[in-house]
Amino acid sequence: MNVEQFCSASRVVIVAGKGGVGKTTVTAALATTAARAGASVLIVEVEGKSGLASALGVAPLTYEEQPVGERLCARTLTPDEALLEYLEDHGLRRISRRLMRSGALDVVATAVPGMRDILVLGKVKALERDEAADLIVIDAPAAGHAVQFLLSPRGLLDAVRMGPVRTQAEDVIGLLSDPGRCRVLLVTLPEETPVNELVDTAYALEDQVGVKLGPVIVNAVPGALDVDGHTAQADAAAVGVPLTEQQGAALDAAARFRHDRRTLALEQADRLARRLPLPQLTLPFVFGEIGPAEVAGLADALAAAIGALPT
Repeated sequence: MNVEQFCSASRVVIVAGKGGVGKTTVTAALATTAARAGASVLIVEVEGKSGLASALGVAPLTYEEQPVGERLCARTLTPDEALLEYLEDHGLRRISRRLMRSGALDVVATAVPGMRDILVLGKVKALERDEAADLIVIDAPAAGHAVQFLLSPRGLLDAVRMGPVRTQAEDVIGLLSDPGRCRVLLVTLPEETPVNELVDTAYALEDQVGVKLGPVIVNAVPGALDVDGHTAQADAAAVGVPLTEQQGAALDAAARFRHDRRTLALEQADRLARRLPLPQLTLPFVFGEIGPAEVAGLADALAAAIGALPT
């Protein structure tokens, strides 16, 4: 499958996963990959604490859209600002300012369970409807909250019988349930607990939300390393690099550790494939902090993984 085909499969991609699995890094890499393929891309951060700005090498994101690179922009979405914009768009600018000054805005946003989430999802729906970009990539809340985040529209249908809130909920459900408009990419580390949580999240999203799941992204897989018949001292001697016996032993131990970690990672990826019959995209382990250079490298790896998918 080519990257253009993959990125045009839906207009909104929601990237979700357990906290710490690299969900935000994957969001940045996916957006970069799509922009390189010629799509205009908007990244939307909904939690405000994801580290997306540092990964992209830009100033902290705000509610206003800001350019990140060629064909790539980013912004945050918060319930309060989404509600203010909604009120102003409906001719209630003075009321919105009074709500903000009085502190009543938070009361309005939390008056109905799920209201804060529907405000954010409603804005995402509006961005998709207005064709703000060819592809909108959402850095979703961590897995536990992600299910409730995406379930909020259906909860509001039970709580609100009529009016603009119900209409908003129905419109958002229409977005989430249409695979041509929206899909979810789940991210995991190749470890037992994250894999277990991803499987549970996947079935919850399919059964309760009705959203289409794209390929699973298995992040931070150690690279292959041939340790059979090789020693650090022998390899160093072959290229004329001096190495003490102690240094060689330490390097050999590190190589065996990495080899074993890769073996375990591949076993977990296989277990995931047996429990969840979805295609997998594998990304390599990255050492150190994640910045623009690392995101660019992961975008290369992601493009290669997408290219290996069947058409």
